Amino acid sequence: MNIHEGFVLTRQARDFSGKTHIDLWLSTPNGPTLLTILEEKPVFFIEQSDIESCRKLADEENIHLSIKEIELSTFEQKPLAACYFLLNRSAIALSQCLHNEDIMTYESDIRLADRYLMERFIKGSIEFTGQPLTKGKHTRFSDVKCRSGNYLPSLTIVSLDIECSEKGLLYSVGLDSPMDSRVIMIGDAQTAETNIQWVKDEKALLEAMVDWFSAFDPDVIIGWNVIDFDFQLLHKRAEWNNVKLKIGRDNQPSFFRTSAQNQQGFITIPGRVVLDGIDTLKTATYHFRSWSLESVSQELLGEGKDIHNVHDRMAEINRMFKHDKSSLAKYNLQDCVLVNRIFEHTHLLDFAIERTRLTGVELDRVGGSVASFTNLYLPQIHRAGYVAPNLAPENWIASPGGYVMDSIPNLYDSVLVLDFKSLYPSIIRSFLIDPMGLIEGLKLEVGAEENKAVQGFRGGQFHRDKHFLPQMIEDLWAARDIAKKNNEKAFSQAIKIIMNSFYGVLGSSGCRFFDTRLASSITMRGHEIMKQTKVLIEEKGYQVIYGDTDSTFVSLNGSYSQKQADQVGESLISYINEWWTSHLKTQFNLTSILELEYETHYRKFLMPTIRGSETGSKKRYAGLIGEGDAERIIFKGLESARTDWTPLAQQFQQHLYEMIFHDQDPSEYIRSFVDATAAGEHDHLLTYQKRLRRKLHEYQKNIPPQVRAARMADEINSQLGRPLQYQNKGRIEYLITLNGPEPKEYLKHTIDYQHYIDKQLKPVADAILPFVDLDFERLSGQQLGLF
Repeated sequence: MNIHEGFVLTRQARDFSGKTHIDLWLSTPNGPTLLTILEEKPVFFIEQSDIESCRKLADEENIHLSIKEIELSTFEQKPLAACYFLLNRSAIALSQCLHNEDIMTYESDIRLADRYLMERFIKGSIEFTGQPLTKGKHTRFSDVKCRSGNYLPSLTIVSLDIECSEKGLLYSVGLDSPMDSRVIMIGDAQTAETNIQWVKDEKALLEAMVDWFSAFDPDVIIGWNVIDFDFQLLHKRAEWNNVKLKIGRDNQPSFFRTSAQNQQGFITIPGRVVLDGIDTLKTATYHFRSWSLESVSQELLGEGKDIHNVHDRMAEINRMFKHDKSSLAKYNLQDCVLVNRIFEHTHLLDFAIERTRLTGVELDRVGGSVASFTNLYLPQIHRAGYVAPNLAPENWIASPGGYVMDSIPNLYDSVLVLDFKSLYPSIIRSFLIDPMGLIEGLKLEVGAEENKAVQGFRGGQFHRDKHFLPQMIEDLWAARDIAKKNNEKAFSQAIKIIMNSFYGVLGSSGCRFFDTRLASSITMRGHEIMKQTKVLIEEKGYQVIYGDTDSTFVSLNGSYSQKQADQVGESLISYINEWWTSHLKTQFNLTSILELEYETHYRKFLMPTIRGSETGSKKRYAGLIGEGDAERIIFKGLESARTDWTPLAQQFQQHLYEMIFHDQDPSEYIRSFVDATAAGEHDHLLTYQKRLRRKLHEYQKNIPPQVRAARMADEINSQLGRPLQYQNKGRIEYLITLNGPEPKEYLKHTIDYQHYIDKQLKPVADAILPFVDLDFERLSGQQLGLF
């Protein structure tokens, strides 16, 4: 029988005609393909002591199951039995009944399609055999057998965006793809430079969109807030117009649901993946001052939308729909094009594919660190004789965070930053930290001999041979080194995120493998390593002025050239890495994977104090690196690096620090900048931009300025008959006036310039001026001296 290959796009398990069916839609070299796997039995596990109680409950509920004693146990060494079912719904129903009777089930929350793939180590790429049956545009396979493969797909993509009225009535749908680019628009045909498909009404628009998906058949749909806005509204309007949104493959309808917990939307489209630009960028660890399409496209691409202000935009969209549909089509399609260009620029689709190939999580899975770890780890422990534990109860014990040492505030010449390369993954590999290794290790004595356990923290100890996680990280590490060598940035980034997430997963009560002894054995070992590294550096005559998680900041006690600093840095890391290699071998009989790297030489470096205190701050500093055209200032935790400070403070800080780092007197600059601010010359820099983290009505006792501004904005919106913008979280831009905070779009009163001098400029200056014997209040004329 021929072996075929493909890549999993969507997975679904369903009950049909008294059996379970698993449907896997694939992208293959021969086009979209549906694999149907029949009679895969849902399963979960119970303790053997509960077998009779389980049978009795199943009989009472008329649930058909078979129970088999198996050679698997819990982490507490309790022998288990497997409960097999014909139908998914039977497994779910009995699991709930057992839960109600306080009878423990294990792995009852693992979805059938996920279990099928993970137990075969299938991570996106798949090889399969079966009987082909071509139906329409797609090939179906039955009698399917699957295994892991190496296929790298080439996926077809469309960017989707809708335009509508403030009441949610559809005007148009934009679709931009290499296959076809058009706007489906309600209205009478007219000449336009954009490719417009004209339809008579909203129902016809929805039907035309369904036809488009049938005709062009993309694998991936992308957009901006495309699930919670575009698809949510499309489903509402489809329901109102009595249209089935059959935009899935094989003419299957899409399904939209909203989480009861946080109102987040989820969409299922058989055979198609939906990737939201915002969520995917966040998963790939991008950060932006604002997540609006306008802001992100300006930052990444240097271009944005034609209409910027939200109220102007709504009014302008309504005007264009009535009087200039050609311009509305152009605007609609531009949003689609921008999203496509952002995905291309950041290689987001490549990132999503590589993440799936590494972990097996769905392409459209947001976040997914816990799911990634579970996918990779679960099938391995099954083969070692264990099932996974359940989620930790509420009374779990937190583990310490990363090491952060007290800083020594000052303005320094020549500071080196030495970083441990992937410190937590290195600790996991070096000290053999592993969930199953902990369980097996607790059976052994502690000691340095070959067959003894490796000592951890908080009572943890780890088996030297029975473990999986150290090897998982070693494999990822090697793959990342190859990816970096081949300049495969998306692949390298995916690996880095996954590798670094493993500690966070083990330290999170949201992961079934959480144990405080695991996370503590990582973080507390990190503390020990950082403290000892400080001792080793200071024995060489240098001063450690700060340490944070895996970074050590070293003052060389003088001004060094780049070449001299590099020599010191390389000498230090060589000495320290050799010390750790020797120490782990003699003390634990372990091979050290710890690797200290020389990262940066700051020619000038500021470690400020906590505001209003003489104590050194943490996670806040600035320094000058590079020479000539490559010279720049790095800000960490200070105003220039924070989105909740105004551009005024950021511009002032940038120039002030440049002057001081270059030994220039900033007195005149400070005076003139303060005067210009007071004179209204910097009004374009005074806008605060802050996130509303709760719904407006939830702010009761403490009403911060952004909430006062948002409430004012929506009161005015209501009076003007405009849609309310800020009731359900969001982001607000506002200024401080003599009448208090006011929204930028409805500014009425005179700006309070003294507020900006006291609250934006003074804190920036006070962080650095004391180190050069200057005082902001005297320089700015804010305080009269005594005569």
